[in-house]
Amino acid sequence: MSTNTLTERYVHEVVRRLPADQRDDIADELRTTIADTIEARDPARPETVEREVLSEMGDPIRHAARYADRPLALIGPDLYPTYIRLLVFLLTTVLPVITAVFVLLEIVDGNGLGAAVGAGVETVFTVGAQMVTVLTVLFAVAERAGHRKGTLIRTTDWTPDDLPETREPQKVGIGAVLTAVWYALLLGLTVWQQLAEPYRTDGGERIAVLDPDLWSGWIWPILIGLAGLVVLALVRVVTHGWTSRLAVLHAIAQAVFVLPLAWILQQRQIFNPDFLADVTDNTTPEVYTGVALIVLVASLIAVVNGFRAAKK
Repeated sequence: MSTNTLTERYVHEVVRRLPADQRDDIADELRTTIADTIEARDPARPETVEREVLSEMGDPIRHAARYADRPLALIGPDLYPTYIRLLVFLLTTVLPVITAVFVLLEIVDGNGLGAAVGAGVETVFTVGAQMVTVLTVLFAVAERAGHRKGTLIRTTDWTPDDLPETREPQKVGIGAVLTAVWYALLLGLTVWQQLAEPYRTDGGERIAVLDPDLWSGWIWPILIGLAGLVVLALVRVVTHGWTSRLAVLHAIAQAVFVLPLAWILQQRQIFNPDFLADVTDNTTPEVYTGVALIVLVASLIAVVNGFRAAKK
């Protein structure tokens, strides 16, 4: 028999993916099945019917997987629920803590907030990618190990008792409303002091309290972050609580607002130099750094609390 017929090529593609001790028997079985099916349908048109039969049998990779009882999915349905729960836990709880530790270490070492922000961004991407990769590889190996042993791996035996209790919609207290008002006031005051120039120097000149140079750069992400926080706080009031998506958007808005604010605080660039000269500011750099740290920690706590509330 020619080894270049469609049947032989199909059989070869199937059996080469099987253990050596099974190949001959399965090859003979496949040839017999294909030949019998062609004969039963229309022996007068063997080539046409052969193509139809092989098309119906499907991809030889899938066919080989059925013989070998080998999964074609990286992570099967039995392990996937545990995999996704653990991945969410790592990315929303463990990763933020690790990132905060690296940021604080950079600041404590005296490398400045610029290096700290860079370390935080690098940690999110590198450690986050490592978490996803390692966890996926471990679960993929466990999936295949279970199939090779002929047993199906189940990390938990689900029962109706595992269903979460039905909860009433979250009641949003006065705290959520005050949060929206607080961020709105910060946003309004920042813009107002620039337009109204409320401080009057000893010479009678009216000046802004914040450094006017900020309006050519750093003030814009701060205002965008504040606006985002106001909108999200109002959404939280309207929707009666936190959701996972709302917690993620809240974390992004906090980062957009807080990171540049902490940077300009640490660099002592937040106040108008004319204002500082008029009030004879003697504040040491350590005070600015301390305030920047407080802002960062407060923001991190708010982000973590948001994720915790979304899980309840």
